[in-house]
Amino acid sequence: MMSEKRQFVAKGVIPACLMPFSADLAVDEGAYRRHLGDVGSVEGISGITINGHAAEVHALTIEEQFRAIVVTKDVLQDRVPTIVGIYTNSSLEAARIAAYAEHEGADALLVFPPDFMTLGGHLRPEMIYEHLRRITDASGLPIILFQYPLASNLAYPLPTLLELCRRFPSIVAIKDQCGDGNLHERQIRELKALDRPVNTLTTHSAWLLGSLALGCDGLLSGAGSVIADLQVALFRAVQANDLKTARAINDRIYPTVRAFYDAPLLDMHNRMKEALVILGRLDEAHVRPPLMKPGVAEIEKIRGLLAKAGLSAGYRKVA
Repeated sequence: MMSEKRQFVAKGVIPACLMPFSADLAVDEGAYRRHLGDVGSVEGISGITINGHAAEVHALTIEEQFRAIVVTKDVLQDRVPTIVGIYTNSSLEAARIAAYAEHEGADALLVFPPDFMTLGGHLRPEMIYEHLRRITDASGLPIILFQYPLASNLAYPLPTLLELCRRFPSIVAIKDQCGDGNLHERQIRELKALDRPVNTLTTHSAWLLGSLALGCDGLLSGAGSVIADLQVALFRAVQANDLKTARAINDRIYPTVRAFYDAPLLDMHNRMKEALVILGRLDEAHVRPPLMKPGVAEIEKIRGLLAKAGLSAGYRKVA
């Protein structure tokens, strides 16, 4: 008799996995399986996100996204919850992906706003309500809603964000990258004050300690594909109100911030792939155009910054 599926809890450390490609830019399924196994083996993580920005979802076909779900569940089984990204400009396609994810045993969805909303979607909130309605009609899975940086013109105005959470009970958390400390704290507080409180998972990886200290319930970050163990240690220290330990761990994380998140930001996941090659956890680093491989000087910069963080080939866990 099958055991009842556990309920997904949107808190703690949730790494977002990368998607390895071969030299001919096909998905490297073998490398992907090893990557999932590597990240999934980190003690203390609360789940793994796939088909997100870290996986270069913008460059994946729907069929490749579907295959990623199947492979992820095959590797992780029910040991680690699987959160599937819903990234598309079509509400109909979003519903199809959501239904497929639920059918294949995913535990939750990470819903991105459609890119075309940059043209003024904040003035027509009924459009995003309809997008979420299509998704929730197709799937009963818990939803993590992606709150974009304000500068992107894809961020939900706070009244819209709160109304989405009221209308759709399946929204259990926000992945927050608003990029504004003032708004970030206000969102955390107002989401917790709802009749049905909604958690905040930060993705402000460039100022992670400060963000967690404001009261976030966890983090969801592509950097977890490389340093999930350090993220777990930092989150636990903050939860324990152990500022001294948190600052010491943050000092180790900081060189990786410079390695991954220096300008231009769109190279962040390219750099993470290079880091995994340097650490011996990925054989090759290839990205699909228009993204391009970092130059030799930048790769050497990443190598040096990983060394400053105490990371080298064979590194596995916090000392």
